[in-house]
Amino acid sequence: MKLLLASVLLAIFGLTAFAQNEQSPIVEKDISYKDWSLKSVRDDKEVDLRSLAQGKKLVIVVYFAPWCPNWKHDAEFLPALYDKYKANGLEMVGVSEYGTVDAVKTGLDALKVTFPVVYESIDRADKQKTKHYDYRKETGDTRNWGSPWYIFLEPAKFEQKGDTLVKHTSVINGEMIRTEGERFIREHLGLPALDTTASAVSSDPTKRVEPCDPAKPTELKKP
Repeated sequence: MKLLLASVLLAIFGLTAFAQNEQSPIVEKDISYKDWSLKSVRDDKEVDLRSLAQGKKLVIVVYFAPWCPNWKHDAEFLPALYDKYKANGLEMVGVSEYGTVDAVKTGLDALKVTFPVVYESIDRADKQKTKHYDYRKETGDTRNWGSPWYIFLEPAKFEQKGDTLVKHTSVINGEMIRTEGERFIREHLGLPALDTTASAVSSDPTKRVEPCDPAKPTELKKP
């Protein structure tokens, strides 16, 4: 019995240790990112990105699938960053992909997401039809679903005419590394750097979540 119990525990630990960790650094990329007008998940009103960005120093757009555990990991701390820095010129907006509006609403309530959220698609069959998919491919994101995916925008650097907002900016092709994300936010808001030595977030893969794609076997993070 003890041997059986030990084998079960070892198997569980092994699966957990190889759980997908999709944390990725903030990198600069060439990308032709366009303005959009999408419906709000909460009230179905149109939200225009260029208008939302007016008067802001930094806008973080995070694309996500509501059913994705990797998104849920980031959603645990994103509202805190938004609430902490919105008075300093930060805007954050989520773009939901590949899940129903009702599912998104339920998830937002459960995760206590406070920033605006819109939706581009509502069906997994639309994966290769979205701008989210195009942008990921343009920036070299090779993940299957690409949830979450981030783009950082500085409104002061927006193109003044046309649909294209920027042609070069920073993105994350994966989950945000919280300490790096907050450091980036503070720098672009003109705030002094934080001492993060005592609050570093562990990247221990044994504490990470499963990959987004429920059909994909767990695996180590790709180098």
